[in-house]
Amino acid sequence: MEKQRAIRTVIGSKPTIEGAGVHLNRVFGNNETALFDPFLLLDDFRSATPAHYLAGFPWHPHRGIETITYVLRGEVEHGDSMGNEGVISSGDMQWMTAGSGIIHQEMPQGDPQGRMEGFQLWANLPRSHKMMAPRYRDIKRAQVPEVGLENGVSVKVIAGKLYDREGPARGIVIEPEYLDVTVPAGAEFRHPTKPGHTVFAYVIEGRGSFDAQKERLVANGSVCLYEDGQFISVSSAGEPLRFLLVSGRPLREPVAWYGPIVMNTEEELRLAFEEYQSGTFIKHKV
Repeated sequence: MEKQRAIRTVIGSKPTIEGAGVHLNRVFGNNETALFDPFLLLDDFRSATPAHYLAGFPWHPHRGIETITYVLRGEVEHGDSMGNEGVISSGDMQWMTAGSGIIHQEMPQGDPQGRMEGFQLWANLPRSHKMMAPRYRDIKRAQVPEVGLENGVSVKVIAGKLYDREGPARGIVIEPEYLDVTVPAGAEFRHPTKPGHTVFAYVIEGRGSFDAQKERLVANGSVCLYEDGQFISVSSAGEPLRFLLVSGRPLREPVAWYGPIVMNTEEELRLAFEEYQSGTFIKHKV
């Protein structure tokens, strides 16, 4: 008999400031690395105040991780040491694999009304891939399949597969799933999950029940981390519910993390910053 995943914990996002002064809400970070393995960090940068985001994230390095930016509203200009540059806007995503090292910048611009809405997720790379060649994927809204279910549930498939529709983010080492799910008022979404994988849901609109008991409602701005199991079942309350459903294969490796660089040992971390200071950080050029 299949086992439904129970809720392990629910965490509310907390305000913080990053980059050159960007006000955002941190959903989880370096205090929860064991809980969310292989995911390291999730930031919610939804804002209607341009002064809180326009300073952006000027040029900075990354090594040993992947950064995944998903924009709901507004625009983000980006550029990196591999020569990639451009703009992602509403419904677009960038999936950047830092690998052995990349230097980039991300500058939020907002929409004509001054609104900026999006999320950045960091995924760890295993020891075997920490020093892989960097790569960058610019995923446009039109590339993301949207699946409509009979009960009115709508699912955008960014990574992973729903029925016969596969998301455009493929060939990623942690075998991720990344879905943007909208559940109408009073409807239910049941979805299979890979046993052993870390699974969490981050609510971005409304509120709903995320386990079989349906005794606790999880609301906008909170993340629900699941126990192990074969499937999840989510029901909306008296209003539409929207959430990001993310899963991946845990690495179960030591984490040495400081700022934008995540390695396995303190020595590897020290070396990375020494190389950044000496100008030898970039191992793979255009």
